Amino acid sequence: MTETLAGRRWLFVVTILTGSFLLFLVQPMVARMALPRLGGAPNVWNSAMLVYQALLLGGYAYTHALSRLPIGRQAAIHIALLLLAAVTLPITLPDIAAPAPGREALWVPWLFLLTVGPLFFVVSAQAPLMQRWFVASPAAGDPYPLYAASNLGSFAGLLAYPLLAEPLLSIGVQSRIWAIGYALLILLVAAAALSRRGATAIVGDAATQDSPAETDPDRPFLWIALSAVPSGLMLSTTTYLTTDIFAMPLLWVIPLGLYLLSFSVAFATWRRPANAIVAIAPFVLVTAGGFALFMSSLANLWAAAASILLLFVVSVALHTRLYETRPAPARLTRFYLYMSAGGALGGLFTALIAPLVFDWTWEHPLLIIAAAMLVPLGGWSRLLQRSFPSSDAFRLAILALLVIVLVAAFRFRGEMISDPWTLATLFFAVLTVAAGTLLAARRWSYVLACVAVLALLGGISQLSASLSGNRSRSYFGIYTVKDTAGGFRLLVHGTTNHGAQRQDPKREFEPTTYYSQTSGAGLAMLSAERLFGPDARIGVVGLGVGTLACYRRPGQTWTYFEIDPEVLAFSKNGSFTYLQHCTPDAQVVLGDARLKLQSVPKDSFDILVVDAFSSDAIPLHLMTDEAQKIYLDALAPNGLLMMHITNRFVKLEPVLAALARENGLTAMKRVDDHRAGAWPVASSWWVALSRDPATIAGLEGMPGKWRPLGTPAPEPWTDDYASILPYLDWKRAF
Repeated sequence: MTETLAGRRWLFVVTILTGSFLLFLVQPMVARMALPRLGGAPNVWNSAMLVYQALLLGGYAYTHALSRLPIGRQAAIHIALLLLAAVTLPITLPDIAAPAPGREALWVPWLFLLTVGPLFFVVSAQAPLMQRWFVASPAAGDPYPLYAASNLGSFAGLLAYPLLAEPLLSIGVQSRIWAIGYALLILLVAAAALSRRGATAIVGDAATQDSPAETDPDRPFLWIALSAVPSGLMLSTTTYLTTDIFAMPLLWVIPLGLYLLSFSVAFATWRRPANAIVAIAPFVLVTAGGFALFMSSLANLWAAAASILLLFVVSVALHTRLYETRPAPARLTRFYLYMSAGGALGGLFTALIAPLVFDWTWEHPLLIIAAAMLVPLGGWSRLLQRSFPSSDAFRLAILALLVIVLVAAFRFRGEMISDPWTLATLFFAVLTVAAGTLLAARRWSYVLACVAVLALLGGISQLSASLSGNRSRSYFGIYTVKDTAGGFRLLVHGTTNHGAQRQDPKREFEPTTYYSQTSGAGLAMLSAERLFGPDARIGVVGLGVGTLACYRRPGQTWTYFEIDPEVLAFSKNGSFTYLQHCTPDAQVVLGDARLKLQSVPKDSFDILVVDAFSSDAIPLHLMTDEAQKIYLDALAPNGLLMMHITNRFVKLEPVLAALARENGLTAMKRVDDHRAGAWPVASSWWVALSRDPATIAGLEGMPGKWRPLGTPAPEPWTDDYASILPYLDWKRAF
């Protein structure tokens, strides 16, 4: 019997891999389903992750309670729940009312909970439950490496979605294939239960030689802390990536995938990779942490790479320490319960508390400092203590190193601002990192070094911005109002300027940035009276600072659609006065524009401008065929649709060309290039579309300032199918 039980290891590995693959394939799939309703704000994904972590905690608590029963009864209950949850298949979004403005933080988790809650709960329980069943035999061996297999399956599921499922399959097909995989999982769980049908109890000493003794005490607070910090760091890294590059599953899954992969490294039987990463963790924490904070104002892949490297190394280091403090297998489910509680707390802090409490992403540097308090330092401490046998000399060396860190970090920042990447810059960077790493000889000195580096490389300037009162944070992003020496007031979202207004009273209502008189939007507005008469009806999706209001003429009717009340507040409190002065009688509709436009009567607008961004990212759900048809329904038959596609990372022209072809539209593009010296006029890309070729032909500046769109994408984006992989502009990312 013992040999038979031990020989089923492959079955438990396959079952765990399958369940974990399905569990983390469904996360981006459901988020992608929800894009048409929720848009692409980073907090949408963080809200989803918070729900998943809460469900994971519930699943682990269920496993812990179930594990006290005989295996036969455990199997009967678990398979019954798997079958009961199957009635919610195939996965579809429930039809619930849209959230009221400002209620998104509660509504989004509720939507995800209704969509996938039962399935996620019961599948999340199967990994620890399979480990518990596996260790029912003394010959089974250490179950903890199976957790590495579980996270390897999770990583594979996440990677499969953006690279295979999203580009190749529609949402409907994805959901059906997932249902087939779920049926396979039920069969595997039943087979695993049958393989343990002769087991009557969990054996307490079923562990390999290097497992902890059964008498080792539980360390719940340490386990929770070691789980919470990587979880929170994963979500704060996700916020950065999806705010300043693009809100899509390809980028959502990178931080989560590496976070899961860190468990596979930390819990693996082969210890060398984990030990090597633990050894370099203090160095990476100082280097990548400082660099990521310093580069937080620059949206490029170098800054993203630093954040991702930091996340992976810190996660491996802390999860390795978690593995090394694991209890004996008899207390396995309790250990995983504390781990999931820590993960949920980290998610709660980053996804829910931080956006309400902080006006900037302060959670990110705070979590880096928390990591410095927890990351293993044993190797560095022993190395330095051998170098300074005298305790007095050792203390003096630490104080000297702290001074070096302060001076070098301060000089590095100054050199980078004035003349980046000179020999002096490189020297001070190396000096900062070397001194900071050597301070890992003591916990307190290492934490102080990390605080100093983060403060001097960006923390102090960010604190100054917070204290100025010119920055605010909402569910949809972080906004900063800046006054420049040149006499302009800017609204910055993430790293992207979303509008500027002159402070000179004689010129304060001149159009600026992407909306100048030579831009596509400017030319369209200058053509409004000639094309549609003096009573033209104008709709604008995305308020920004309200610059387009400069073009309003007497008799025209203007309507704005804005998803974020915080953005409207800038125009109401006097920060920007375009709206109050130029269109004081305009209607401002709060909420997701796509949903709100569905409720307006047909033929409501002569011109509809779509200018909605999340930092530099254009919400994907506003670029699909379904969205296009909503815009066309709201437009007059000869109406003009203006789409703003200025973007650093994604070539959207082929997407709009495909939409124009699909809907029989005439389309032209206006590329308005300006050098840096042309400020406050900025380069912009606008596309004009209409069902009536005469409308396009009548635009100001035709034909010289407009050109036809290029080669269209093979298929238009739809709510059911869209992939941006073919349209990423990698050269502009670096």
